[in-house]
Amino acid sequence: MFRFTSSTGKARSNPVYVQGFDNKDMDWDAETNAGITAPGETIVSSLEFMRGHGTFPDGDEVAATVAGTLQRVNKLISVKPIRSRYTPEIGDLVVARIVEVQPRRWKVDANGRQDAVLMLSSVNLPGGIQRRKLESDELQMRTFFEEGDLLVAEVQAFFADGAMSLHTRSLRYGKLRNGQMITVPPILIKRLKSHFCALTCGVDVILGINGYIWVSKHVKENQQVGEEGFDAESVYSNKNDYIDATTRMAIVRVSNIIKIMARYYYPISDIVLNQAYDWIVENDYELKDLLNEDIGEALIAAMSTTYQ
Repeated sequence: MFRFTSSTGKARSNPVYVQGFDNKDMDWDAETNAGITAPGETIVSSLEFMRGHGTFPDGDEVAATVAGTLQRVNKLISVKPIRSRYTPEIGDLVVARIVEVQPRRWKVDANGRQDAVLMLSSVNLPGGIQRRKLESDELQMRTFFEEGDLLVAEVQAFFADGAMSLHTRSLRYGKLRNGQMITVPPILIKRLKSHFCALTCGVDVILGINGYIWVSKHVKENQQVGEEGFDAESVYSNKNDYIDATTRMAIVRVSNIIKIMARYYYPISDIVLNQAYDWIVENDYELKDLLNEDIGEALIAAMSTTYQ
């Protein structure tokens, strides 16, 4: 399956040709249109398919330039690298961290190739008031977000230099509290109908497509959507709510499960997290047991067999 090249760049042996991804040696999933490839590996014929990102022409064939997963859209073939920075798309939900406060904007670390930008005009004011942002609002920017604050936002647009523009104009977006953040490779985050997940164990998880995951105390539905009685001032509060010991243990258990998934490159979704949590509870493992490598391997093996 691999092509070994000499110092001149020519292949030392005839490459293995994969005809339309039907080769059984290829790790190809026909249902998800995704497979695994290695650098220099021949994928398909350039006469039958168009080449996309992560590929290069090699005579009448298309070969991969990086190790990653194959992506097929009709006749377009591309390779998504296993290890890479987050590549944003408009509409993506991201978890990010404020790194700098600038005039009328915040610089934000969203795990991309460059810092993102959150404009003052792209946030909600306390109380949900819809009006133009004034000079007085600019003077109070640090009361909204300051360096080190975590937030959940949506990719709104791109600037001329490629930097992404974020917005938090929704009561579901904004500053994050009552939890902790875990970093995983962005390729492991599945695109879901909703990336705000309420697990059965009483823990909320926000799966940022950029690879930043937020695990926190469960928030009631009426507080999420800002119904009557919801205090909008708390959106920008820096104080955590009281979290009981049971919820704290659940947050740590879910966080350790996510770390195990990242260590073994297992795709992450709300369904996977619920199944993994149930398996841990059924086997009566303590929090410290999850740090054991043998337990992690057993969890991944159970997820790959029992829950497939």
